[in-house]
Amino acid sequence: MKYPVSIQKLIDAFSTLPTVGRKTAERYVFYLLKKNQEELEGFAEAIVRLKEKVTLCRTCFAISETDPCAICSDTKRDRSMICAVSDYRDMITIEATGQYNGIYFITGGTIDTIQGTKPEHIRIDNLLLKVQNNGIKEIILAFNPDLEGETTSMFITKAVKNISGNKIKITRLAKGLPMGADLEYADEITLSNALKYRNEL
Repeated sequence: MKYPVSIQKLIDAFSTLPTVGRKTAERYVFYLLKKNQEELEGFAEAIVRLKEKVTLCRTCFAISETDPCAICSDTKRDRSMICAVSDYRDMITIEATGQYNGIYFITGGTIDTIQGTKPEHIRIDNLLLKVQNNGIKEIILAFNPDLEGETTSMFITKAVKNISGNKIKITRLAKGLPMGADLEYADEITLSNALKYRNEL
């Protein structure tokens, strides 16, 4: 027996979402069937309005409801320091620490030779232009500690030094053992980085 067309169409729609399989999509649909009409209309409106209300900040390329975004508009931020991240979620994660008061730049991805993502496919040129024209004194490279993140960091480092010499400080997030980690199960690269980037007590 098949589901009614309206139910099947919604299951198919949910199934297109990342990490959502058919069974999960079915659970979502039958959960929504238990909601009242007002709640369903509010849910549907939130989806419809999503693209209408959201834009990209022309300064840092963050997802925002204003252009420029709240961070770029904040006059209290340190505009001599810029943190480069690959996507908006990374920016939100760093911002949530409350430890950073500079501005951001979202590259929109990392260099990935296997997938064919080249430097010109992400916003590295925009980043370099921003660095050149806005009195930036330090760039923090906050990419994932994987092959793509390392490749992107090395490319940006070389490009920045080519346009500014050593006038701009280039830093990256410290790497090492996470809190609660067990040395016995740590891989050699993580241990090496933990030793290399050790802190004085």
